[in-house]
Amino acid sequence: MRIFLEEKLNKLPALIGPTRQQVIWLFSVVVILILGVIIYTISFTAPQDAADLEVFSVSDDSVTQIADHLEEKGIIKSSLAFRIVFGIKGNGSVESGAYRVSKAMNVWEISNILNNEPNLKWVTIPEGLRKEEIASILTSTFKWTDEEKQKWITAYTALKYDYIEGVYFPDTYLIPTNETPIQIADRLRAHFEEKFAPYAKDAIKQNIKWTTALTLASIVQREAAGKNDMPLIARVLWNRLLKGQKLEVDATVQYARGNTGNGWWAPIKPADKQINSPYNTYLNKGLPPHPISNPGLEAIAAVLNPVETKCLFYLHDSGGTIHCAETYEEHLQNIQRYLK
Repeated sequence: MRIFLEEKLNKLPALIGPTRQQVIWLFSVVVILILGVIIYTISFTAPQDAADLEVFSVSDDSVTQIADHLEEKGIIKSSLAFRIVFGIKGNGSVESGAYRVSKAMNVWEISNILNNEPNLKWVTIPEGLRKEEIASILTSTFKWTDEEKQKWITAYTALKYDYIEGVYFPDTYLIPTNETPIQIADRLRAHFEEKFAPYAKDAIKQNIKWTTALTLASIVQREAAGKNDMPLIARVLWNRLLKGQKLEVDATVQYARGNTGNGWWAPIKPADKQINSPYNTYLNKGLPPHPISNPGLEAIAAVLNPVETKCLFYLHDSGGTIHCAETYEEHLQNIQRYLK
């Protein structure tokens, strides 16, 4: 009988329900689950139920900076949540460019997009490049084939006589990765037309053809050691043109010669001055048939607003300072003084 009673007493807790400890444990689990749902809803879900795609751009920002920008723009709810998810899924950094995202995406979806290649890429084209150099930059950025690069140089940038060179405007662009080479050529030309428009009006007022201004600006861009030199060089070249003298500019010979293996703009040799080319201003009077580079606005402005001087010659000393002379004899003296 004693044994029977002990067995019944041992089974009593099970018959009357869970213990206090078990209740506390179950309550804690429920609270944690509820808090988890609340935190996930507050931090990890999409800010909106429906939203259009928008472009989110990234430069050389850290993941923390990117997370903060995403939160500021309302694309994600929590910068911390993004950093947690990207730390789990990401490769440690986000490639520069722009990404198409939406406020209807949750943090996992946003992280996945930013962990892949951007939808748009930054491209910087420096001032004074010829189109072959621009093509190399674009090829490197967009992984063009050799055929695509060659077509950009020989076909897509040669659709009109006046658009062979000089109109592929130097600037920083954000270009869709699926844009074709011909579309990129159109983009650069359209940007040039927008930027050049006020200068074209100024050229008309001065009775200067826009192609003349642009070609001369392309030479000034290559010849100047900096923007402060440009108005003086522009005036010297104008003076030579108006007197019917040959320009005798090294940069035009560099353009005619092309890439020697040491770059497109390697210093010329005495023999290069005899290259038979309409671009060689040592042999031909006047301007080359087309620009020799793609100039920036400062070079264009210098051509339309040069300083006043009677100088016909100029040189740069070893420190990059420009010195001009009105006569060839004075120029020879400058050579002795600053270059010997």
